[in-house]
Amino acid sequence: MSKKLYIINGPNLNLLGKREPEKYGNISLDKIKTLCSEKCISHNLDLNFFQSNIEGELINEIHKAIDDGNGIIINAGALTHTSIGLLDALNMFKEPKIELHITNIYSRESFRHKSYVSPVVNGIIAGFGFSSYLLAIDAIKNLIKD
Repeated sequence: MSKKLYIINGPNLNLLGKREPEKYGNISLDKIKTLCSEKCISHNLDLNFFQSNIEGELINEIHKAIDDGNGIIINAGALTHTSIGLLDALNMFKEPKIELHITNIYSRESFRHKSYVSPVVNGIIAGFGFSSYLLAIDAIKNLIKD
């Protein structure tokens, strides 16, 4: 039986490929979803890929994962630096969690250096462009119990 992986994407990530390509690259979120799906198939993971610009919808998706998820990879976007609600929801999910960023948040503006997500995740992958997603899938596969 395959394990269920939630990849949850926050605000403005729906504009990947158009939004500041010098920082975020030219690949769309749909293309990233396809690449993630292929990687998950190779790891026998059932992928639930989600994006919203609305904080409450992201929290609801984490709540769904509490019931049937075996792992979460979260790219919370700007909410990484502001959302105690996401922190609380992620803290309730007891399976492996990885925080993901396309850019290296520590080489950017100082307000991006604080993450409310980091204290409750197993690890952080940042700065590898769209490949951050693929690296995170490899990493979480090793954390999910068989």
